[in-house]
Amino acid sequence: MKSLLSSIVLWSLFLVGLSATVASGSVLDGTQRDVATYGGIALSLVAGSRIAKKDPIKSFLSSRPVLWFLFLFNGVVAVAAGFALDGVQGITAAAGMGLVSLGAGFGLLQSRGTRNRGTQALETQGRGTPTPA
Repeated sequence: MKSLLSSIVLWSLFLVGLSATVASGSVLDGTQRDVATYGGIALSLVAGSRIAKKDPIKSFLSSRPVLWFLFLFNGVVAVAAGFALDGVQGITAAAGMGLVSLGAGFGLLQSRGTRNRGTQALETQGRGTPTPA
């Protein structure tokens, strides 16, 4: 029950943060809009990172097909954003998407390393190594 309640609260905070980020421009203007946008970004990032650490989402995000998708898609978007957008907006978008792509790439390298170690351990268990007398 406690886990269900915490999940509901986290997802609600995440959605409120996204809504504040997206909708603040049409409702507010000036400094209030900026505060609502940045506050919504911060709230959705904190809640989203807490959600990503829970088991069903964590195992999904660390699966190899999802990591490959994140790596390739965000890499392509980073390159496209660098060419399609001008100035600081293009640099910021390319850098953000590039960081996500690099993070997924490092996740792929880590999962490859653990998979290789696991298969090596299985191979060595199958071999009969002589014991010294």
